[in-house]
Amino acid sequence: MQASIETIGNLERRLSFSLPEDRLQSHINGRLGEIARTTRIKGFRPGKVPAKVIEQRFGAQVRGEALDGLLRETFDAAVREHDLRIVGSPRIDKGDEGEFSFVATVEVVPDFGDIDVSKLTVVRHTAEITDADIDQMIENLQTQRRSWSPVTRAAQDGDLVALETWSQAGDERLPAEGTEKGSIVLGQGMMFETIEQGLVGMAKDEEKTLDVEFPADWRVPALAGKTVQVTVKVSDVSEPVVPAVDEAFIKSFGVKGGDVEQFRSDIRANLERELKGALMNRLRREVGEQLIAAYASVEMPPRLVENEARAMLAQQVEQIRRSGRNPGEIPADAHEGFKDAAAKRVLVGLVVGEVARSNDLRLEPKRLNETMRLIASTYEEPEQVIEMYRNDPQLMSGLQNRVMEEQVIDWIAERAQHTEEKLSFQDAIRQ
Repeated sequence: MQASIETIGNLERRLSFSLPEDRLQSHINGRLGEIARTTRIKGFRPGKVPAKVIEQRFGAQVRGEALDGLLRETFDAAVREHDLRIVGSPRIDKGDEGEFSFVATVEVVPDFGDIDVSKLTVVRHTAEITDADIDQMIENLQTQRRSWSPVTRAAQDGDLVALETWSQAGDERLPAEGTEKGSIVLGQGMMFETIEQGLVGMAKDEEKTLDVEFPADWRVPALAGKTVQVTVKVSDVSEPVVPAVDEAFIKSFGVKGGDVEQFRSDIRANLERELKGALMNRLRREVGEQLIAAYASVEMPPRLVENEARAMLAQQVEQIRRSGRNPGEIPADAHEGFKDAAAKRVLVGLVVGEVARSNDLRLEPKRLNETMRLIASTYEEPEQVIEMYRNDPQLMSGLQNRVMEEQVIDWIAERAQHTEEKLSFQDAIRQ
């Protein structure tokens, strides 16, 4: 193998290398021979298919696979030879000397110098689950299972109000004919405060006109930035009927015996799982902010940052679509708005990786299994979920990366100058 390296930027290297043609042909011949011995083609006895037929049918595929395999092998050897610590995926192009000559452009890890985590200052948050937190969760579950009973009295906070609305903005009526129908639970901020407050005290079939100020960026241009007369008419008022915490209610959440103590125990386990994740997210942010402040002057690999920015844009667009909204046409340079955030995310990831490498940190199998079982416990068939992770290399790789990152974050926080701050459960999970 012939390989040379060229520095084309602070963090960019160009590797030029060629694949040995004799090795490539040897790979191809060997693989075609295997196929000839095992393949079955109509009109020929097994193992007696002419080499020309095998070549015509499988030659292009085998050549492509052999070329790809040798390319990866040769590239890896070149990276090891030049002791490169690359980030992201290489960009590989054909060279000038034919199909066996290639040029790989790669980005390398920046030089962070000696990473002394003891100079960082980290706040580690703690919290505990109390009986009051469990009581609150049970109340939330009761609210989720509530039903509605029509009433003849005036509406009050907590009631479900079915209503019709229409608006008058100057000479324009919206909708032009008829009304818009909907329903809201008063007190939950589902509509403008002016409208919700106006509905309190109204009974079925009552009507009222309210002056409502719409924000300048309101989605309906005819209403944006204007004070509009909104007419509301109440169609129905219903009050909530909350189920009792009895055996049937408890069983509906999978507690077979309907035992209240087991129910509370299960809720505690779920809250502890949620709390553990929330505290790790807080610690990840704390450590991340410290690393960003300490290494803000270090140049990041530009292509890696751009790819991360594009990924962040794609994630936001997908979230918009899932919410039922139309993201519209995405400008070609829309990812530019994510560049700063992407650079910070890349920086933290690279420093965490360097801390793991320089301190020879290894993934702890026990922690990996605990995390996997914790995730699986949220499903009805935990063992099936665990089996799915074990049989899916991509899924398992993602979990391993996540656990390793958390492991290194913990390692950094333990060695940094840190203080503890105790939070309530509700404050801790509020991101």
